[in-house]
Amino acid sequence: MSASADPDRRSSSEPGAHWLVALDVDGTILHEDETIDERVAEAVTSAVARGHEVTLATGRSWATTAPVLDRLGLAPEYVVCANGAITMQRDDAASEGYVPAHIETFDPTAVLERIRTHLPSGRFMVEVPDGFRFYTEGMSDWNLDNAQQVTFEELLDRRATRVVVISPDHELEEFLQLVDDMGLHQVSYAIGWTAWLDIAPDGVSKATALERVRGWLDVPLHRVIAVGDGRNDIEMFTWASAAGRAVAMGQAPEEVRAAADEVTADIHHAGLAAVLDSLP
Repeated sequence: MSASADPDRRSSSEPGAHWLVALDVDGTILHEDETIDERVAEAVTSAVARGHEVTLATGRSWATTAPVLDRLGLAPEYVVCANGAITMQRDDAASEGYVPAHIETFDPTAVLERIRTHLPSGRFMVEVPDGFRFYTEGMSDWNLDNAQQVTFEELLDRRATRVVVISPDHELEEFLQLVDDMGLHQVSYAIGWTAWLDIAPDGVSKATALERVRGWLDVPLHRVIAVGDGRNDIEMFTWASAAGRAVAMGQAPEEVRAAADEVTADIHHAGLAAVLDSLP
């Protein structure tokens, strides 16, 4: 792992060949206050102008991802949302400009009931395939547009693309141990910066969706690059670093930086811009 872009990887790329560039959103593109550094926005525009396929791979729903595309002036062929459970495809004839290309769902009933036995004061949200979200009382810090408050029991027996669990009573390290004790099975999950858990269908991650996108676009694996800062980016880093590049933001947790093969500057120093500028 290096503190800057790897020159050997760059020199091995074909001159003029385009890369599939997969970018996490929060903590990579967006600051906590939802602002985007001008240097980052310019680097994204420049990478696209040089012919690279720059897309987003995020835990966000499509409804909260689309505005980020608009702000960046991006219109990639495919966009990965909900930690890989939803992949959208550009369709200029569609009202929103995109239509679902692939959706993974699961029944969250068993995992919700198991988590609640460990977190009786937890707050829960279930996202369904059309992007609508059902949440329990106390999710006030979450984006609740296109959402409805329900009882815990009303979350059950729905086909879901994503489940979010928040525990306001736990510090992060304590929460990490609690999640380990839960012994969650039949789901994929990632833990956020604070005590919240993001759950996807079993075997589904940003990596599985991006590999599908890579195949659809017919981009060789040695020309993929992934940039992120969260624990839900670790599988994406493993996928990208197999032959391409995996870059962690400088502020990422230690285990996330360890999963990457490069580390750039943190978001406060526009680390993403340097990565994008390193592409041919």
